[in-house]
Amino acid sequence: MHYANIKNCDIANGEGVRVTLFVSGCTNHCEGCFQPETWDFNYGEPFTKETEDKILAMLKPDYIHGLTLLGGEPFEPQNQRVLLPFIKRVREAYPNKNIWAFTGFTLEKLQTQAPHPRCECTDEMLSLIDILVDGRFILAQKNIRLRFRGSENQRIIDLPKTLKSSQIVLWDK
Repeated sequence: MHYANIKNCDIANGEGVRVTLFVSGCTNHCEGCFQPETWDFNYGEPFTKETEDKILAMLKPDYIHGLTLLGGEPFEPQNQRVLLPFIKRVREAYPNKNIWAFTGFTLEKLQTQAPHPRCECTDEMLSLIDILVDGRFILAQKNIRLRFRGSENQRIIDLPKTLKSSQIVLWDK
């Protein structure tokens, strides 16, 4: 897996001060995407053990609320296979910090036994994420006043509550 960028002290991609990892690779190709360069799976730098260690160090300060994953597309199967062990490391090192993920796929699509994007990592990856912002960016529904999302169709899902109840529970803060 490659990554496009890592932001420390990010306040735009989730609640509180965060460390944000922008992964490379996306097959959604949404019209109006704010960083289409990340569609290329080889864009940016290789995601290595040193990269993981760097992010873990950035997450250490008490004022950092958690990690955000976006892209590109974190739920492309090849990205899931790299991100899952990393997310496990984050959870082990920082059990009180939260994890947000942004995806152009809907939660329903991720949970459907379809050939793409679901893979052997999907369920476990979803179980480790606190907030999932789902849905393709739709240029015709763009709304710059929305909090933590770009278009009106996208949802901010409280994933632990959703998985427990088997019904979509929207984040309400």
